Amino acid sequence: MAERNTYDALALLSGGLDSILAVRTVMDQGLTVLGLHFVTPFFGKPHLIPFWRDHYGIEAVEVDIRQEYVDMLLGGPSQGFGKWLNPCIDCKIIMLEHAHGLMAGYGAKFLISGEVIGQRPMSQREDALNLITKRAEVRDVLLRPLCARNLPPTPMEESGLVDRERLHDWHGRGRKPQYAMAEHYGFTEIPTPAGGCCLTESQGAARFVKLLTHRDRPAPNDFTLARTGRQVWAGAHWLAFGRTAEDNDQLAACAEAGDYVFKLADFPGPLAVGRPLQGEWDAEVLKDAAALICSYSGKARKRFEATGEPVRVAVRRQGRTETVAVVPARETVLQWAEPKPEIVREWKKERAQA
Repeated sequence: MAERNTYDALALLSGGLDSILAVRTVMDQGLTVLGLHFVTPFFGKPHLIPFWRDHYGIEAVEVDIRQEYVDMLLGGPSQGFGKWLNPCIDCKIIMLEHAHGLMAGYGAKFLISGEVIGQRPMSQREDALNLITKRAEVRDVLLRPLCARNLPPTPMEESGLVDRERLHDWHGRGRKPQYAMAEHYGFTEIPTPAGGCCLTESQGAARFVKLLTHRDRPAPNDFTLARTGRQVWAGAHWLAFGRTAEDNDQLAACAEAGDYVFKLADFPGPLAVGRPLQGEWDAEVLKDAAALICSYSGKARKRFEATGEPVRVAVRRQGRTETVAVVPARETVLQWAEPKPEIVREWKKERAQA
């Protein structure tokens, strides 16, 4: 929750170093800034908001645009995808549009974004920055403090609200100015340059494309499930299971009433969620999935090797639980497999030809 009712500016705050430095640059001029941390199924770390306040001195609030973002992705981004499944230009447009709509509620006079001309090949070319500004209809209210002196003066600079001479003229992919400024502020933890969006990653894109080939309009929770833990498919059968205790917690939070939730009855191990996309799973599919899941429990495997006794796996669905006894196996009849990055290029090619 915001500590104040009004702010001079609202800032797009990813939590990356550039966005942090953009906010601090404006705050150094005595202006109040509220960071807007946008959350979608593909990026967002709202649990870090208290840390950003304590470590970087930046106040922020979570802004949930999950459904809006998924609708944009499913409708086809107007400016296309990047190397994988990343709609970087449309992503920035949608966030700026949303931020613009929040200005009146906070009494904000302008918006802040942390781009640096030439830093990213898709969304931070000068022509792309101009397109984003135009499409989001924020030309008169958007300030890019890190590269402002390489751009025409904004109304905020011309009016004297912001001192142009105290803004920056950074450009290109080098990071030396950013690191020097972080050292000036005394930051002991420096965020990585990457924005943390899994749509830019080959494996993340493959997971989502695999989902899109079996469900025409996935919901935000489908994408969140596809991002979590280990992902395997056997035809249209989709199974996600945890690598860590944190994965298990996230999968449990994603589980819906119609999902099959697998948990070893007698040993620690991965929690798994099977989401039926084309009707219910029969008994053989459930046993096949359970055999794969329990093969990732070291204690369950050792007990089976020592005694030869099958491992019990509890399967819960719609409030009812049944237990199946299976032999741990990595190679099963259904041959579960992780999605491969090659399917992304094929999917994009088919969309382009449609």
